[in-house]
Amino acid sequence: MAQPAPRKADQDTPAGLAFALGAYVFWGFLPLYLKLLSHIPPVEVVAHRVIWSVPLAALVLILLRRTSDLMAALRNPRVLLMGCVTATLVSINWGIYVWSISIDRTLDAALGYYINPLFSVALGAILLGERLNRAQMVAIAIAAAAVIVLWVDAGSLPWAAIALTLSWGFYAFFKKSLPIGPNQGFLLEVLILTIPSLGYLAWLNANGGGHFGGETADTWLLVGGGVATAVPLLLYANGAKLLRLSTIGILQYIAPTMIFLVAVLVFDEPFDRARMIAFPMIWLALVIYSGSMLRQLRSSSH
Repeated sequence: MAQPAPRKADQDTPAGLAFALGAYVFWGFLPLYLKLLSHIPPVEVVAHRVIWSVPLAALVLILLRRTSDLMAALRNPRVLLMGCVTATLVSINWGIYVWSISIDRTLDAALGYYINPLFSVALGAILLGERLNRAQMVAIAIAAAAVIVLWVDAGSLPWAAIALTLSWGFYAFFKKSLPIGPNQGFLLEVLILTIPSLGYLAWLNANGGGHFGGETADTWLLVGGGVATAVPLLLYANGAKLLRLSTIGILQYIAPTMIFLVAVLVFDEPFDRARMIAFPMIWLALVIYSGSMLRQLRSSSH
């Protein structure tokens, strides 16, 4: 039987597409869950997301019989250092995201994740040499102009959106470069983050500030946060390994579209004049880039 041709570094795969789509749809619904935790400090929520992700991530690795890869990674200083970088970036991203939802700034989170695909495209061009055509460069320029509209209207940069863009964009970049499997990489990240998370929660409980073990609903929601964290990140990690950085970036607009709809239709957040200008500009940028990508795909298939 003929073996399938190996994937080239600059090609996308159907499996990668399925994994990425699953992750982004899951993330699109995540604000509904996190809103139930909005009365709990974001750092505490993130700490529990880390801790309760470990059992599920470990179970996946045991079932796949890849625990030896993780042990080898823990003994490799270079891999361990890169794991610390991705773990730091993803924890920053989680914290800002949870905080944005808890203070009714979900639209800012949506904006950050809308900008991020185009930031990933620019990052791929600058750091990986992925070529951009004129339409793609126009799309990036329009997105930048949208940020300027919000900046001028508010008198300050939309820092939460920009921080989400930068932290996730660089996380995607370094995650793609992490020289171990995606499932091993995710478990490595949460294991690294477990140490400071346990330390913080121990300090919090010693000072009578923890929510775990108090209200039954809070306890179960905090535990469930591990599942809500691990499942989409494991899907994303596998998808990122099987797709180009530019593709994994542009697919991300699925999640912010869902987040945007949840913010406006469910959370009833205000959609003011500046946002009415800026969001359509970003949507236009994504349409321009997506159209360019589709044309490239069609021309390469002939």
